[in-house]
Amino acid sequence: MPLQDHMQIISVDDHLIEHPRVFTDRLPKKFLAEGPRIVEDEQRRHVWHMEDNVFPYIGLNAVAGKTPEQFGMEPLRFDDMIPGCYDPVARVADMDVDGVQAACCFPSFPGFGGRVFMRAKDKELGLACVRAWNDFSIDEWAGSAPDRFVPLAILPLWDVELSVAELRRVAAKGAKTVSFPDNPLPLGLPSFHSDDWGPLWDVFEDTGIPVSLHFGSGSFVPGFSASASALAPGASTEFKSISTRLNAAERAKDEAPSAVSFILYSTNLMWSTADLLLSGQLQKHPGLKFMLSEGGIGWIPYIAERADWVWERHRYYQPIDFDTRPSDLLRKHFWGCYIDDRFGLKNRYEIGVDRICVEIDYPHSDSMWPNSRKTIAETLVDVPDDEAHRIVELNAREVFDFPRR
Repeated sequence: MPLQDHMQIISVDDHLIEHPRVFTDRLPKKFLAEGPRIVEDEQRRHVWHMEDNVFPYIGLNAVAGKTPEQFGMEPLRFDDMIPGCYDPVARVADMDVDGVQAACCFPSFPGFGGRVFMRAKDKELGLACVRAWNDFSIDEWAGSAPDRFVPLAILPLWDVELSVAELRRVAAKGAKTVSFPDNPLPLGLPSFHSDDWGPLWDVFEDTGIPVSLHFGSGSFVPGFSASASALAPGASTEFKSISTRLNAAERAKDEAPSAVSFILYSTNLMWSTADLLLSGQLQKHPGLKFMLSEGGIGWIPYIAERADWVWERHRYYQPIDFDTRPSDLLRKHFWGCYIDDRFGLKNRYEIGVDRICVEIDYPHSDSMWPNSRKTIAETLVDVPDDEAHRIVELNAREVFDFPRR
């Protein structure tokens, strides 16, 4: 049966494509020459330049309006995208067509968690870019339709004190969530087990803002074989050396198709969740909330059961909390979301109906736009109306503190 008319869909995971003026309109003049700017390359593609690096928009980042037969990895021009990818007014019109009330939109060019700015050679420029993106996200994108966009921010993760200051600044501006790496280690940052993040977790607790852990935001993507995995952050020096000796034909022959990583994307957030459950940080920061963005939900009951099994047998000789069951921490601190996860919905009582949200993923390749409301209704056909309402709207409004206007 269709979703009831009073049920508004809130997507906890959408994406925006930054338009060419996001940074040139906001950065101080001294940063414009080295700061992010769109350039047309020799193939007439639109690519971002920042310092001496080039970042194209890959085709799968903006496939809204295309059929699967038209998907591809080639770099894009803005002409190749429908305006809803980069124009918030057009996005609202696309959401109306899709039957979606509101969306939380993650970055594209900076990386889902802002890692591009973290790697800036000029850290003053990197900080200015973080602030410029946040001002764009909160003031321009979300500000264009405050009842339709959940304001999201990123942080200057290379410096905890700067991150604390920026979190307080964006909280005052109205940010409702912050994108944080699903695994800080591949970025050269302290792990979830480190107390280094403590001052930042304190502010998340004080403000009530949930931490959004988006698949791939820590730069690691699972599933690629041979050369691709060898060149990934964190790969051993020896493995990278072997890879560089292979010629292009040999590398291409040994690589897995990217579809392997699309199948395995939820494993990133399985790792993140297990890591956090045994980190000790949830006991030190009982008010922390984590949204697992673009990770599915079907795996959550298994991880809860497995974590408890391991905890019962291995907590005696390791620095693991002796008294708190991991499944209890999972139930208290984590929310998940899905696009089309029938297995997860069948096990919703094991997950917690109040811990499940939906995602649309516009304009990425998993998105069902412009048929999202129909698709979500089909997944919930056997779910009671009160539970369906929680899943599509109420849970997201509560965790993001994003009430109806």
